[in-house]
Amino acid sequence: MKGKARALRAVLLTSIAVIGSETWAADAPASRHGAQDVQLQQQHLDQLLAPGAAVPKGIDPVVWNAIYVPADNTLTPDRVALGRKLYFDTRLSHDGTVACATCHDVSRGFTDRRNVSEGIGDHLGRRSAPTTLNAALFQSMFWDGRAPTLEEQAKLPILNPIEMGHPDAASAMAAISSDPTYKSLFQKAYGRAPNYDDVGRAIASFERTLIFLDSPFDHFATGDTRAISPAAQRGLALFNGKARCVSCHMINASNPLGTDNLFHNIGVSARKQNFEALATRALSLITANGGVQQLDKLALETDMSELGRFMITRNRSDIGAFKTEQLRNVGITAPYMHDGTLQTLWDVVDHYNKGGETNPYLDGGIEPLDLSEDQIDDLVAFLFTLTDTRFSAENEAALRDQKAQAAKHRPFRDDALAHRQVLPFETRVLGAAGLK
Repeated sequence: MKGKARALRAVLLTSIAVIGSETWAADAPASRHGAQDVQLQQQHLDQLLAPGAAVPKGIDPVVWNAIYVPADNTLTPDRVALGRKLYFDTRLSHDGTVACATCHDVSRGFTDRRNVSEGIGDHLGRRSAPTTLNAALFQSMFWDGRAPTLEEQAKLPILNPIEMGHPDAASAMAAISSDPTYKSLFQKAYGRAPNYDDVGRAIASFERTLIFLDSPFDHFATGDTRAISPAAQRGLALFNGKARCVSCHMINASNPLGTDNLFHNIGVSARKQNFEALATRALSLITANGGVQQLDKLALETDMSELGRFMITRNRSDIGAFKTEQLRNVGITAPYMHDGTLQTLWDVVDHYNKGGETNPYLDGGIEPLDLSEDQIDDLVAFLFTLTDTRFSAENEAALRDQKAQAAKHRPFRDDALAHRQVLPFETRVLGAAGLK
């Protein structure tokens, strides 16, 4: 029965991937976990990446080399080549079915478009896979910031029991040692024999080539007034004004991602959580010498995933707080939020418009926005202008799909809360009748 379900899932998840001007056939082979075949992914990647670019477009060269590229892992073609091979290599998973590219699929906006990701043995985690596009520009990695660098982030999924599943670094290195080309690739890249820390360094080097910041919004910001539609221009005004998005998603030349790199409880899925009980249990389980691998396991395999940043800091103000995600390429990286519960950008705006889900740790900046339907549409139109032009066809397809989905179903819309006809505390304190 499990085999039949797996086969059906592979059929359902194999889809048309549109990148640039190329359309890829729906009957192209998919992996066991639904990702596009890695060879096809690499063909897509070749079309996307600009050859020979030392510094990504949109990033100041001084800033790039001083902040985004660490001194002990300078970017070289040999390191990028090694990292690319590792990124697509399923041998880095214990059962040989999962690569980095499984959950960060080139044909799916470098994510997997699932609510939560699937690892070895068809195990499902508790969090949505963020895109690896522009990940190099973040100040911390993962939804809870538990890894400080790309290099450290790259090593953790390989050893997580339900992601790639190797029991330890030695197991992962043994798995790739069967490929004789790795010995020479590591030697060229780092001047030494293959080792696990250099696996992380090489994958990070490759991911530093995935910078995609050339969007219609950028063209508009540099003077092309026709680059985005009138609706999107109205949405930009709302973004910076009434909708208050800019409070956490400031976007400019010095901060191109549109994130404050901080952690906030915005009330996602909060209605279902007993944060106090979860926090108490977490504190009893986190050991002083457990390290980041213990946190990685708790974050992906248990209900304590919902505690977010608290698992790292153990600070009560961080309960239910997650990293402010980037807005770049947001149109092609659905579903949204740490648990993938918001399927469209209309859902995202509806969530914020009603003031999130009330809970004792809700960020003080989250409150009803009183946006009209036309304003919601304009704001969504603006958000779709933040996708790199190399994904323009895919972005247009995503806009059509999300618009059609939103026309049928808006599960997070609550006009009474959004327009303050009902106050968030009423039903909680006074019952269903509220103040009436």
